[in-house]
Amino acid sequence: MNTPAEALAPRNILEIVRMMRPDLRKSDRKVADVVLGSPQRIMNATVAETAEIAEVSQPTVIRFCTAIGCDGFQDFKIRLAQSLVLGTPATQSAISIDDTPDEVAAKIFDYTMTSLDWARHKLDMTQVNEAVALILAARSLEIFGFGASAIVAQDFQQKFPLLGVPCHATTDSHQQLMAASMMKPGDVAVAISNTGETMSIVELARLAREQGGKVIAITGATNTALANYSDVLINVETLDNTDLFTPTTSRIAALVAVDIISTLVARRLDRVENQRLVRMKRYLAQIRKNQIF
Repeated sequence: MNTPAEALAPRNILEIVRMMRPDLRKSDRKVADVVLGSPQRIMNATVAETAEIAEVSQPTVIRFCTAIGCDGFQDFKIRLAQSLVLGTPATQSAISIDDTPDEVAAKIFDYTMTSLDWARHKLDMTQVNEAVALILAARSLEIFGFGASAIVAQDFQQKFPLLGVPCHATTDSHQQLMAASMMKPGDVAVAISNTGETMSIVELARLAREQGGKVIAITGATNTALANYSDVLINVETLDNTDLFTPTTSRIAALVAVDIISTLVARRLDRVENQRLVRMKRYLAQIRKNQIF
């Protein structure tokens, strides 16, 4: 069985430090704090200098590196450099009321890129491919989402009719209930909820499955109520939290997941369908050029 550090090994090392910090020894946490607080400074420091900054011994620094899954201090610095290339980590992107507009813009870009990279490494392509197979075989698709997830549902609905798959994404709760209760074997429901605990979405997934439909869940967590009623679980875990000024990266990550799924579906279409898609795109381009406002 993998240790927590081994399980997180491919991830951004700064996010690993952030997640593992509560479980580290007290002295190791002092090293974690200086790494999270001044990653650029530690990037250019030796073992001795890092120990001095953290006010710990040099063996403690080495032990910290091992505890977070690195093969020594040099391996830690290599992975730290890789993390910094991705942009400032989420731990350094908290927006303050005193930030300038330029700082706010930079922090939102950094936070979003780091969070999307996190979601990228969490994405299970086996589950994505299973979702694609279900969609290609579906008689019709019903997409359910509320709030920010409703935006993702609308984007989903916009793409798939273009691929020849009948698709609906109503935002009215009564119509959603009616659609779920009328599903049949061969129909597919897509339930979108970042928390996986929105009870209305969970109930729609349960009802759709009860009628014989298949359920694809797009969510930011795996061990949730929604997962219990899903045939395929697309995990788009991000670094969202409840801080006042934190950008909603979960919606962006879910939109990327929809793009991935729709692109993979399009690649599986036969030549005739692809020719129809190309023709449709050409018509849209012509309309945009000739549109008068």
